[in-house]
Amino acid sequence: MRRLLILGILFGIGTHPTLRAQSTFWEKAKAPLERMFGDSTTAPGEPKLIAYPTLAYAPETRWEFGASVLYVYHANREPANRLSELSAFTFITLERQYGLWLDHALYTPHNNWYLLGRIRAQSFPLRYHGIGTSTPAEHLAYANTNQIWIRERALRQTWPNWYMGISAEFQRLSEVEFAWEPDVTDRTIPLGGEGTTNFGIGPSLVFDNRENVLNVRKGLYLETSGLLFRPELGSAFSFSQLYTEARFFTPVGQNMVFATQAHGIFSQGDVPFNHLALMGGESLMRGYYLGRYRDRQMLAGQVEWRWLPFPLGFTNRLGGAVFLAAGTVAPSLPDFSNAPWQLAGGAGLRFLIFPDKDIYTRFDVGFTREGPGYYLFIGEAF
Repeated sequence: MRRLLILGILFGIGTHPTLRAQSTFWEKAKAPLERMFGDSTTAPGEPKLIAYPTLAYAPETRWEFGASVLYVYHANREPANRLSELSAFTFITLERQYGLWLDHALYTPHNNWYLLGRIRAQSFPLRYHGIGTSTPAEHLAYANTNQIWIRERALRQTWPNWYMGISAEFQRLSEVEFAWEPDVTDRTIPLGGEGTTNFGIGPSLVFDNRENVLNVRKGLYLETSGLLFRPELGSAFSFSQLYTEARFFTPVGQNMVFATQAHGIFSQGDVPFNHLALMGGESLMRGYYLGRYRDRQMLAGQVEWRWLPFPLGFTNRLGGAVFLAAGTVAPSLPDFSNAPWQLAGGAGLRFLIFPDKDIYTRFDVGFTREGPGYYLFIGEAF
């Protein structure tokens, strides 16, 4: 799906002091927007709330209308506590599809607890290309589904920056209907394709010394989480999954950041198609539709160079980034040796929306051998 979100909040571009006094027109135009969304700066430690409309178009949905809310804060309003964020997004389309997304990364006082998770509840088509690396660029079917997906991690700080705890995941796929393309002859429904409910739980270990999860300028994030899905836990299928991830950020000069990410998902057992590792999306392998490639195992990584902001002189709110990613999927670990790797890369613009919180909104264009993808979100991709 190629989706372009239109954000209704691009206001308050700060000008250089020598120019600001001359921008009477700009000050008059900015005032009503700031009354609608709130001033772009707050005192240190103060929370910040912003709401904005969204508009999108995709062939499988036609026009999509929605609204998003972002709330960021420091526990006890103390800047020494890491920045926590809560976001919500709801939408409805002309095809009568709808959904609600909730994401959070929350720190308690003194960063003792770290609560990280996301919730998806939606009635939405999934583009199904098949399983593996030899699947066609054109999708085989649209899987129209009602889907609930909950992924949560509750982690306690045991040593400085080290967190240990529990990871849990729940997925329910119901009212599934595969709408096959007319020229598709093999219409085999994948495992779990008639609807399935699965719940898994397991240990999680995280190292995290980042200060701002929406825009990391320096730090390291490491995660290893395991999930065990069993019928006695309420799962329709019996399988296990291991998630591993590493992110490294280092400043270069005054306003530049070099960021790297490596990510792996490894599965064993009877894995239903909606639990397979999915490659693509708005964060990793930008340019590919999320699920363009899917299989039991996945390896992917990316590098990104960020200018936050550009040294333009007339404004300190515009920045940019360039990125390059590679990834592959495979049915088993030995098959990685023969799996073809896919490449994706691109560039994007950044706009400093919360100067006091150092939070940017990003517009990225990712290019692949199958075409581009467009993304507009608050916060960096990783």
